[in-house]
Amino acid sequence: MKHVWLAAVATFATAQIPLAARAQQTLASPTQIASAFRAGAAKVDITPNKNALPKGFEGVNDPIYARAVVLDDGMTKAALVTVDAGAIGDDTWTAVSLAAQKELGIAPERLLITATHTHSVPFRMDPTAQILKALRQAAGALQPARVAFGQGVSYINVNRNLIDPATHRWWEGPNYEGASDKTVGVVRIETPVGQPIAIYYNYAVHAVINGQLDQVSGDIPGATSRYIENALDDKAVALWSEGAAGDQNPIFFQQTYDLRTIRIADYAKRGQDISNTMPPGGQGLNKRDPQVMKLMTQQRQLTNSMGQMLGEEVLRVNRDTLDRPEVSPRLFGATKTITCPGRTRTDQGRAGYPGTYVDGDPIPIRLSLLKIGNIEIGGVNGEVFNPIAQRFKARSASSRTMMATLTNGMAPSGYIPNDEAFTQNTFEVVSSRLKQGCAEGSIINGLLDLEQASERP
Repeated sequence: MKHVWLAAVATFATAQIPLAARAQQTLASPTQIASAFRAGAAKVDITPNKNALPKGFEGVNDPIYARAVVLDDGMTKAALVTVDAGAIGDDTWTAVSLAAQKELGIAPERLLITATHTHSVPFRMDPTAQILKALRQAAGALQPARVAFGQGVSYINVNRNLIDPATHRWWEGPNYEGASDKTVGVVRIETPVGQPIAIYYNYAVHAVINGQLDQVSGDIPGATSRYIENALDDKAVALWSEGAAGDQNPIFFQQTYDLRTIRIADYAKRGQDISNTMPPGGQGLNKRDPQVMKLMTQQRQLTNSMGQMLGEEVLRVNRDTLDRPEVSPRLFGATKTITCPGRTRTDQGRAGYPGTYVDGDPIPIRLSLLKIGNIEIGGVNGEVFNPIAQRFKARSASSRTMMATLTNGMAPSGYIPNDEAFTQNTFEVVSSRLKQGCAEGSIINGLLDLEQASERP
């Protein structure tokens, strides 16, 4: 009887509200719920002027950008930023995070700035001003929003370390049996009526196809984001998130191998052996040679092709496999620094032989975690090997977890191999400034600690 009486009271109370007012309340409710969460996105061209390019760069192949999305859950703000850059220096991270907190109310622990790791931009380029411009524009475009997550697969990456059949030593090449996560994580940020504001996508592959052109290029990340944005009529911003690609190359890479062979032969004619130590870019290549010109044209074509392939999968996930949108997700951010024993290499050589080392300074590695409702993005400021990310995602309490590497500065570690990889004399392992046995476990456990902290009251 008590339940019946309560129902009757509720019915009576509702009956006292005028019909028009009740209709207005009913119609307003979804908008009120959605408006608790807002988002805005922007992109800013950061392509250097040709006259300002440093030595070694000969022009611009395609434009590069800083892309940003700002999120607001009604109590706190957060931001995701992607920059077409080889890395984000600590100076850039510090300057942007301090300014974003002061001007926009975005705390450093809720800011993720990720480099696409394209190898075709000036390494010491400072994008601080352009990142802040993108953040300001995104914050100025805040509007009611909701968020959805989905996953797909793409087969444009491959493990890049194998035993050379001729030398029987570790070298670079497509290892189809090696560890390689094909997952594409997709976060769609949209208006309450489903219009896209931003697409944040995560994938593990090195952006190295156009590296020998000696021209500015966003490489695969740039081609993919441009393709997605064009498909969405440039009404949304597509942000690349660099997965754990420390040991992942594009699966199609033949032109680079062919150009490398040509470079080695050209240097050998001048009495210099570079077979186990490659100079940067395409230095030493005769770019008027018809064969070199053909291979470089193919590289440009391949970059766009792989960008379209990955972009198509992002769009498919965006269209068909997203979870039900969260209309009022809460934001959480946290960061911590772990420290691992370091080493300093005393010899040279790219790969195939064990390095020699002395003890080095301890290596700090910055970890970050940003949660958007039940979506988790774990950040690491270094080039992480793929198995580390796979283990982290497997142990995460959420099935909607990604790892964004080269995020929030640049660790002085060089590559961050998983423990097992330290038994292999690959170029990433022999050049790493880390000792074996610390980084893998510390990164995974550190991110899981941040994840657990998000569940505390």
